Amino acid sequence: MDRDTAERLRRLEAKVAELGDRLEIMQLIAAYGPAVDSMDCDGVAALWAADGSYDFGGDPLTGRDAVAALVDLDTHRAYVAAGSAHALTAPRITLDGDRAVAVNCSQVFVKDEAGWRADRTSANRWDLVRTAGGWRVARRVNRLLDGSQAARDLYRRHRPNEVGVSGDATA
Repeated sequence: MDRDTAERLRRLEAKVAELGDRLEIMQLIAAYGPAVDSMDCDGVAALWAADGSYDFGGDPLTGRDAVAALVDLDTHRAYVAAGSAHALTAPRITLDGDRAVAVNCSQVFVKDEAGWRADRTSANRWDLVRTAGGWRVARRVNRLLDGSQAARDLYRRHRPNEVGVSGDATA
């Protein structure tokens, strides 16, 4: 094999690997809504790294089991009992080796007497890590898109190891 062919093959392999990573991350994020709307604790847990966290305002949930238990929160049970759908947009993904950051928008629709209404519309930052089992969520931060700077910052700071929401360096 000549050098040009070897180089083209190397670039093609790298591109296929990148596309595989992007697809896996998109599938991971897409799995979140169906998991929480069906009260699937195991499905939610499978998305997070063992020490992963989820910060949706207030005290962050830390550890895979704590994140999975969010389906048992009274507010979440009320959503599901009324009829809910967690809808997430396609993420913008930045890859950096075995780490990645994805940002997207999410809405929680809840059924009421008039139909479905958007109860929450939020910006999301997903810090992801490649594990032996595939990509997992190391940290998710969710902020209401209520005009606040914190929500806008989630969209702007989207590279691994950039300053995060609280001013701390992301891991």
